[in-house]
Amino acid sequence: MEELYSKAETLALRRKHIGPSCKVFYAKDPLKIVRAQGQYMFDEKGEKYLDCINNVAHVGHSHPYVIKAATKQMELLNTNSRFLHDNLVQYAQRLTATLPEKLSVCYFVNSGSEANDLALRLARQYRGHQDVITLENAYHGHVTSLIDISPYKFNQLGKDSKKEYVHVAPSPDIYRGKYREDHPDPASAYAEEVKKIIEETQKNGRKIAAFIAESMQSCGGQVIPPVGYFQKVAEYVRAAGGVFIADEVQVGFGRVGKHFWAFQLQGEDFVPDIVTMGKPIGNGHPMSCVVTTREIAEGFGASGLEYFNTFGGNPVSCAIGLAVLDVIEKEDLQGNATRVGNYLLELLAEQKEKHPLVGDIRGVGLFVGVDLVKDKQKRTPATAEALHLIYKLKEHQILLSADGPYRNILKFKPPMCFTMEDAKHAVETLDALLTELEEATGMKTENNASTNVQCKRKTTEESSKPEGASESIGHVNGAACRQENGIYSKKRSVPSKRIRT
Repeated sequence: MEELYSKAETLALRRKHIGPSCKVFYAKDPLKIVRAQGQYMFDEKGEKYLDCINNVAHVGHSHPYVIKAATKQMELLNTNSRFLHDNLVQYAQRLTATLPEKLSVCYFVNSGSEANDLALRLARQYRGHQDVITLENAYHGHVTSLIDISPYKFNQLGKDSKKEYVHVAPSPDIYRGKYREDHPDPASAYAEEVKKIIEETQKNGRKIAAFIAESMQSCGGQVIPPVGYFQKVAEYVRAAGGVFIADEVQVGFGRVGKHFWAFQLQGEDFVPDIVTMGKPIGNGHPMSCVVTTREIAEGFGASGLEYFNTFGGNPVSCAIGLAVLDVIEKEDLQGNATRVGNYLLELLAEQKEKHPLVGDIRGVGLFVGVDLVKDKQKRTPATAEALHLIYKLKEHQILLSADGPYRNILKFKPPMCFTMEDAKHAVETLDALLTELEEATGMKTENNASTNVQCKRKTTEESSKPEGASESIGHVNGAACRQENGIYSKKRSVPSKRIRT
């Protein structure tokens, strides 16, 4: 494929014309990606990279069915949603059918940030309250209202950056958090922390509008809340006149496997008041949605202020959304997330037993984190080692990323067409790199008997679970988050004792 600019020219133009805060992956040697297909991305030289992090391309990069739906509708019409169009109502009907019955009213917007911003407006209008409870290390978007409720971002601005109407509850992380896996009831203990915040807020004459949380924290460290936590939090928040907002922007649309929505991992008795979604909804097309109850929607409308969004719910976006739902169903991508996710967790659990750098493996479906540590007992975050590994994986043409508050968690969030062969290849490469790194840095292998054991699990039907296999919520002692993956090269150089990234 003929490129307009060389990689160096593209980089120079980006530095000249694009804001310096807009960072790129692999800053030392950025990738120039020119096309992608399925779970693979290709650079300007035609080199193929295994994409382990792109939860935006939910059903696979450049899916032909999605492209066909978009092209067909674009040829006919694209306009704003103030005109009647069947795509809008058909998609709203299909989308709400995946949710609990009371979540029946949609507002279509264009990004996860826009969805979460609108969710805050709905919550605050509902009862006239202002204050918001968020979680440690949470990230909900890049607009001002969301930076204000995202400790992942506002903590970078200094100790006085938290607004008085924002209250931060402990992340329900049973590996690194206040209450860990040995606690008899971590769900209740973490929920009690939210209750304390509510009581303190009320003493100060303030009122809670909403509690907002990702159904599984991504940037915060691939944290999977203990079952029962959301139910108890919702009880306390609703009693205070607030609503529960479930942010599914990164984890929805079947990524967890057995369920279509990650909040459903908490059980059938839990239903949020507002659900926000983005990223996977359009398979790379900019669209998103807020779904809420009829009561909250009518409260929002009672203000007399019209809500209008030029591109939200346009015919092309809705055609794409419908196509994505079709592909998830026709290609059994939820089933694939369960089968491949379980297999990936098994392979990674073997690495935990083998490598002193691997402190915890946690995940469900195709949302998996590897918590790297310098000391398993102290759980000291291995930040430099994580960065080193993602650069080495890139050399092997595997794209993975590191995230979490200490940037020590390797994040697997690949397209849903990710296969067992992909999982095996990624973990075998990681295994070899971990071995090299541990040898170079003098870390002693905890289990000498398994030092030279390679991943030997089969990737054929013999190793796959039956169709009805239950989903596994793996927590080999912990939680995790996001980024990139690679392919085995024949030459494997042992890094020097100093970790270079």
